[in-house]
Amino acid sequence: MALIDEQINKIEQTIRDSLRKKFRSYKPESKNMPFHYRLLGRDRMALFSFIHSLNTTFGTSIFEPVAETLAILNFVMAKKQYVVGNTISEKAQAEIQHIINNLTLGKDPNKKNEIEMIRKVCNKGKMNTLKTVKVDLFLKSRDGSIHLFDLKTAKPNISNFKDFKRTLLEWVAIILFKNPTAKVHSYIAIPYNPYEPKPYERWTLKGMLDLDDELKVAGEFWDFLGGKGAYTEVLDCFERVGIELRPEIDEYFDRFK
Repeated sequence: MALIDEQINKIEQTIRDSLRKKFRSYKPESKNMPFHYRLLGRDRMALFSFIHSLNTTFGTSIFEPVAETLAILNFVMAKKQYVVGNTISEKAQAEIQHIINNLTLGKDPNKKNEIEMIRKVCNKGKMNTLKTVKVDLFLKSRDGSIHLFDLKTAKPNISNFKDFKRTLLEWVAIILFKNPTAKVHSYIAIPYNPYEPKPYERWTLKGMLDLDDELKVAGEFWDFLGGKGAYTEVLDCFERVGIELRPEIDEYFDRFK
């Protein structure tokens, strides 16, 4: 499914606005690095520092709004930074801990079974208030299915995957508390594959995540949002904006020479 002109224009404007906002607010690190400056030049070091700073905000400032714009036509609801709720049953919390304990001991993850285990206890026991992270991207399909995405960097810290898994299951439990019959899915999304053209090293995530039902990488993610071929079209948007803004980028970093 090809993107319509309105989507393309919105995506490209999001990229422009984000980059220009970063230029206005960015201040290069004031560290004195005389050897690096003499070897590589202050402008290149400033560019390196800028890219590193941009990477830390790429998810919220670019990927999330682009993903929201892409999904709007294909889903009845698409919201970034969505507050999923804060009520969870005590029994659901215990079930989530049981699931994680079993995974830690080597049991293979099975997201469909895990969801059904949580569904059985989603309204049982004391109701607790839970402070959980916002959903990076909330989608509701035309068939009523709910899809919750936690966007991560291209190489997430493996040591944190137990926490990531807990968040995904807690989101499910909170949704099911409100609607025990809901069709709900939660995922880790990784916007691009840093190992391309080799496959993403999914084995590094095996153990906590159900790789078939709980992870979407690069084209799997973008095409899920916008239809087949959306990933390539989004990349083309980035390329066009990059070419358009190149004089502005060059002018900005010329001041550091």
